[in-house]
Amino acid sequence: MFFFPISDQNPTNKKPLICWIIILFCVLIFITYVFKNSYIKDSIFLSFGMIPAVLFGFSELSPTLKFIPSFLSIITSMFLHGGWMHLIGNMTYLYIFGDNIEDVMGKTKFIVFYLITGTCAALSHALLDPNSTIPMVGASGAIAGVLGAYLMLFPKANIRVFFWFIFFFKIINIRAIIVLGGWIIIQLISFNGTEVSNGGVAYAAHIGGFISGIILIHFFKSKNLNKRKLSKSSLPSAK
Repeated sequence: MFFFPISDQNPTNKKPLICWIIILFCVLIFITYVFKNSYIKDSIFLSFGMIPAVLFGFSELSPTLKFIPSFLSIITSMFLHGGWMHLIGNMTYLYIFGDNIEDVMGKTKFIVFYLITGTCAALSHALLDPNSTIPMVGASGAIAGVLGAYLMLFPKANIRVFFWFIFFFKIINIRAIIVLGGWIIIQLISFNGTEVSNGGVAYAAHIGGFISGIILIHFFKSKNLNKRKLSKSSLPSAK
C-alpha cells in the first residue's frame, strides 16, 4: 500500500514567494552536483552538510574541505539533497503545505520559522550522537516543522492523495490530521536512534522539526488568523 499527497484544498490570499524561492534554490543547487562523480558529491556533502562531530568540535574537516564555519552547516545542509527522490519528496511537501504557513505568517516570519525549525531538527539529529562523522543533508527537518504547523492550523483541510494498492489506484481526499498524523506516526515507529551513526533517513530530525513546528506556530502565526477564519466561516455555503 502506498499513498502520497499531491495537493490540498486550502486556498491562500497571497502567492508563496518564499516557498517558491526555497524550492528553486534547492533544485538549482541539486542540479549543480547531481551529475558529478561520487568524489565531488561526497566532498560537497562533507563541506556543506551538517556533521555532528564537526558541529560540536569533536572533529575537524581538512583545510581543502573547510569553506564555512561549522555552525553555518546547519543552514547550508537544508539546501542539499542526496538524490532525486529525496529532492522531489521534500519539495512536493513544501509546495503543498508551505504556502498556507507562509500565508498566515508573512514572508519574513516564515523565513525565520523555517530556519529555526530546520535548526531544531538538525540539533535533534546531532545530539543523538555528537561524535558522528556522517553528514546530514536535506530540507526535510525544516519542512517537518511546516507540517507540524499545518497540522495545528488546518487539521480539517482536505488533502488530495494518490492512493495505490496492488492493482488499484485512485486520487482521494483525506483530512490533514490523518495525512500528517499518519506521517509523524511513521517517523516515530521507524526511529531507532542508530541512523546518526549508521546513516540513512534522519528520523530524529523529522520528529524534532515537527515538534518544534507545533510549538513555534503559536508564536509566529498572524494575530489576524482567527478573525480570518471567523469571517470565512460566517459566509453562507455556496450551492
